[in-house]
Amino acid sequence: MSPLLAAPAPAPELTWTNPGVDSQDSMPLGNGDLGLNVWTEADGAVLFYIGKTDAWSEAQNTELVKLGRIRVMLSPNPFAGAADFRQTLSGENAELRVSGGGAHLRLWVDAHTNVIRGEVVSDQPVNLTVSLDPWRVESKGKVTADVVVPDEPGQLVWYHRNARQGVQAPLADRTFGGVIWGDGLVRDSLRSLRSGAPGTRQSFALAAYTAPSGPLEDWRAALDRLADTTRAADPAAAWGAHTAWWSAFWARSYIRVTGDRDAERVSDGYAWQRFITACAGRGAYPIKFNGSLFVTDNPGNTRREKGNPQPIPDPFTADQRSWGGRYWFQNTRPMYWPRLAAGDFDLMMPFFRMYLGMLEANVADVRKHYGHAGAYFQETSPFWGGLPKITPEEPGFYTKHYYLPVLELATMALDYHAYTGDDAFARDFLLPIADAGLTFYAEHFARGTDGKLRLEPVNSIEMYWKVADPLPDLAAFRVLLPGLLALPDKLISAEQRARWRQLVAEIPEIPIGEKQGRRVLLPYTGEQTAPGKNTEVPELYAVYPFSLYGVGRPGLDLALAAWELRGVKRAKCWHQDPVWAASLGLADAAKKDVVSNLTNRDPRLRFPAFWEKGHDYAPDQDNGGNGELALQRMLLQNDGRRLLLLPAWPAGWNADFKLRAPLDTTVEGRVENGRLLSLSVTPDSRRADVVVITPSTLSSTP
Repeated sequence: MSPLLAAPAPAPELTWTNPGVDSQDSMPLGNGDLGLNVWTEADGAVLFYIGKTDAWSEAQNTELVKLGRIRVMLSPNPFAGAADFRQTLSGENAELRVSGGGAHLRLWVDAHTNVIRGEVVSDQPVNLTVSLDPWRVESKGKVTADVVVPDEPGQLVWYHRNARQGVQAPLADRTFGGVIWGDGLVRDSLRSLRSGAPGTRQSFALAAYTAPSGPLEDWRAALDRLADTTRAADPAAAWGAHTAWWSAFWARSYIRVTGDRDAERVSDGYAWQRFITACAGRGAYPIKFNGSLFVTDNPGNTRREKGNPQPIPDPFTADQRSWGGRYWFQNTRPMYWPRLAAGDFDLMMPFFRMYLGMLEANVADVRKHYGHAGAYFQETSPFWGGLPKITPEEPGFYTKHYYLPVLELATMALDYHAYTGDDAFARDFLLPIADAGLTFYAEHFARGTDGKLRLEPVNSIEMYWKVADPLPDLAAFRVLLPGLLALPDKLISAEQRARWRQLVAEIPEIPIGEKQGRRVLLPYTGEQTAPGKNTEVPELYAVYPFSLYGVGRPGLDLALAAWELRGVKRAKCWHQDPVWAASLGLADAAKKDVVSNLTNRDPRLRFPAFWEKGHDYAPDQDNGGNGELALQRMLLQNDGRRLLLLPAWPAGWNADFKLRAPLDTTVEGRVENGRLLSLSVTPDSRRADVVVITPSTLSSTP
């Protein structure tokens, strides 16, 4: 097999030839902490909302809000009515270009600092105006009005400062905002800067900063330092460093699919989803499933959206989203599991850091509520954590009696270590989280007469309430514990090893029974009489996120039967059918579902990878994340050391790909007409672990 491979797949690019109407016609741009929605209106104005990963307001739902909306105008405006109008988003360099009528505007968000830069080049002299549109101009309820600082010649400073009284401590006195300036720009009004004289080359910059607490003066001093550093920097050098970061990002991994129109659309959807994740995934907090940093205005919405307890009065603005500011673990999972095969390990760290930051408080709450050690994470949690007291006698509910997230997070961290070999990460993140979670389960639940743990009452995710020995928790144990015990002595103590070995002996068996005359995985142990409360399939959690069953693994028939007889069959949004189909080697089903997910644009939004809201809110990140992971698993899966290639790749689709695997491994290849034409594995020693899957290898192993 030839090792010669195609050139890396090109980064995505998109051009529109006519302006938009409002933020629903926007393109995304960002640097990992700042996220912009950028659009051009018919009068030639270029506007952008600014989102930031730590811009938490004091609103009742702990909303993640916009810093503000910026308007860029040229006068006379060459973009207005220009026959040659173009608005282009380049994923390669994470830049947005607007051109027409002999003028060019470029916007980019510096990959290395929280600075937005704009540059204008025009054939004829024009005036440049950069203004801050009115935003949160009045206090409403708990939410205070924004402040624009007057009397600062040559720059425009504004901020939002959360109130202190009546606000939860992690939100009190949080301050976020920015400063705008530019060469030759003068203060034109309270909210705008304008060219001192018309010119053919002009520029502006915007620096943004959040102080999580403390005096306003401290926030301002930090913002000024950032602005001073930016003013002193060479813009050309900053651009060079910015493009170098994005070049390295696109070189980490890629999947380019061809063969038919659906394949090309899937390929674009995958690349744009990865771009959107990079634009929002390196900040202080993880990506929000319900819109990320790219929530738009929703002027057509005049009714209650799912997830809001009451109607939101018009206008339904870009500060508002269904399901608020909490993190739902099951809804955050889809954005982070695909990062492993993509090699985007840096984008995973905000997720791990947030939950590690909750751990101390959650340990204290477990001790206070139950008198024992350990901790868990709520399925729905504010970014600072905390746990309520839940008793066995309480009525069931979707997220009560629900402790699984700590085990899944530990499993993801275990995989992170397997991919990277980063022992410092294992010590600082994996082991504290895993030990706290395992200790909680070991001390919180009694043993039965057989000496096994009895997990009761525990939800089988949100689907079945207050049942016994739910499959997702047991599958987590059976993946996590062997992985931890395989770690070297330099990472885990003898005492931990002994405790975990004892726990292995106490794990109940995975629930298996009969359904329609076939042996299948069951969602929990015992009589299957609990009513379903949601649209989930917990029995398939032993396929994903916990890889007990799948291609080339023992018991595949059990998982296939559970798949075929599942009561809920859905793709899109947070539904996991695409990932399960790929993990089970079902090429046709995986193809169908991946097409559904990675072409599922919200009809209200213009950008092709702003996904339909589903159960969540647009642009829905669950939809794209599940599509990413499924496409990866169609090409490459891991089973111990084995690298399983093409386990669910459909006939008629071709691909060039580069993906990451455990043991710091990179796998590159080309597939044409169902055949692997070229393959490169780094390091070369891992090539012996490659197994190319054919239909004959998909039968169940006894």
